[in-house]
Amino acid sequence: MPRILIVDDEVQLATVVQMRLEAHGYEVLMAHDGEEGLKKAKSEHPDLIMLDVMMPKMDGYKVCGLLKNDTRYSKIPIILFTARAQQDDKMIGAEVGADAYITKPFEPPVLLAKIEELLHQPS
Repeated sequence: MPRILIVDDEVQLATVVQMRLEAHGYEVLMAHDGEEGLKKAKSEHPDLIMLDVMMPKMDGYKVCGLLKNDTRYSKIPIILFTARAQQDDKMIGAEVGADAYITKPFEPPVLLAKIEELLHQPS
């Protein structure tokens, strides 16, 4: 069962996403700020990480960059999952190594398809 780490300070939204992912057979781990997310990513080594960009303590860009620049975690696919929809925001996401960028509000089938795609691509 693939494990997905959701790092988002919007607890209600994160819980809705968690329930949807669990209904599709995923194990879900949660963190509610950037520092907690970075620690959980390193200790739990999930199969995929969903990161909000705007979070307390450390933003998603920083967390993504730190993980992607560490060979122990660089192969974990990361989806930036955020309300920031400007092209500049997407470019920053690409620069820090995000594998995908999904804007909120999102269509659940789009999110699930992207997760499946990232989990099944060769490393």
